[in-house]
Amino acid sequence: LLSYAPSTELQAGPGPTVMRAAFCVFNHIRYGGMPRNLLRIAEAWLARGHSLDLYAQLWEGPVPEGARLTVLPARGWSNHAHNRAFYRALAPRLAQARYDVVVGFNKMPGLDVYYAADACYKARSLEERSWLYRLTPRYRHSVAFERAVFDTSAPTHILVLAENEQRKYMQHYGTQAERFHLLPPVINRAAMAPDDYEGARAAARRELGIDPREKLILFVGSGFRAKGLDRAVRAVAALPSSLRERARLLVIGQDQPQRYRSLARRLGIGDRVVFAGGRDDVPKHLLAGDVLLHPAYHENTGNVLLEALSAGLPVLTTDACGWANHVVASGGGMVVESPFSQARLDALLAEMLDETRRPEWSRSGIAYMRNFSAPDRAQAAVDVIEARARAKQAVRA
Repeated sequence: LLSYAPSTELQAGPGPTVMRAAFCVFNHIRYGGMPRNLLRIAEAWLARGHSLDLYAQLWEGPVPEGARLTVLPARGWSNHAHNRAFYRALAPRLAQARYDVVVGFNKMPGLDVYYAADACYKARSLEERSWLYRLTPRYRHSVAFERAVFDTSAPTHILVLAENEQRKYMQHYGTQAERFHLLPPVINRAAMAPDDYEGARAAARRELGIDPREKLILFVGSGFRAKGLDRAVRAVAALPSSLRERARLLVIGQDQPQRYRSLARRLGIGDRVVFAGGRDDVPKHLLAGDVLLHPAYHENTGNVLLEALSAGLPVLTTDACGWANHVVASGGGMVVESPFSQARLDALLAEMLDETRRPEWSRSGIAYMRNFSAPDRAQAAVDVIEARARAKQAVRA
């Protein structure tokens, strides 16, 4: 496993005094992975006695106690136009307030610290798009905001979640290695399978009304396109008819389902795909499921992979996920390697729905996650944020 020990810079220096921070995010969507981590980091920051102002153009869900939220509605005909308008409204407020540290949860100019939840936009564009795409206003805007964070002349330090993404940023922008701080995974102990795993699993299936013969395939995560929901729907449609008739794809996450509902109907499985929206009871579904299907096109980390392993749910994913390596290391599932093959995914899903190896995958995933040890991500992030605030204070002094 990777080492997540703090750098010597972060271990040095006296304890921090009260510091004023601004956390900035374009859209805080309640059930997304990044917003959950933002809240954890915000709560850890406030628990150390610091002050916090939150800025967003859209905020869903609770605001941490003690934080002040400012919503700056942004107009525009496209997402990148919204984001540009939001930053134009934000920048003068940041300049006037003279915060000790400005933390961004999306890429934008003027950050002291960036939480790198998103993949490298430039790398993805070069890999997946034609040269014509790179002439569009969206590309020019997105790369300009990304360059403002990662350029060699930028002062921003980066809270990075996966080493493979760090390498991409360094390749495309020449970002200095010392500006990256690798954060540990978030281990959701609430998802950990109990000692009586089989009994708890049977009880969860009964509570959710799942027939003993039914195969429950879970797809968990907001951002359906990036996480490969189209691939998942096609894989379910390709199952042998005897298996397909007993399978259900349950989609948990907040996004627009219309395109994928239409695809399921065209493939003849409209009645086998259920969209449940965002939910707070994901651990119960992980315990009750038969397979987590996560065939992402690109995924910085994929925390749901670790949650599934913890719950004893076999995982089928792609090596585009930063934490697919934990699926391999644990023996708790299977990984489709690049270049992606839909036929390979289809075959592996049918294989994994066979009960023969499910107990082996379940035991291996549970054992791996019970022995998994890593520091608390929120506390590690706050260590870096405090260090950057001290450095900024020293320059001002």
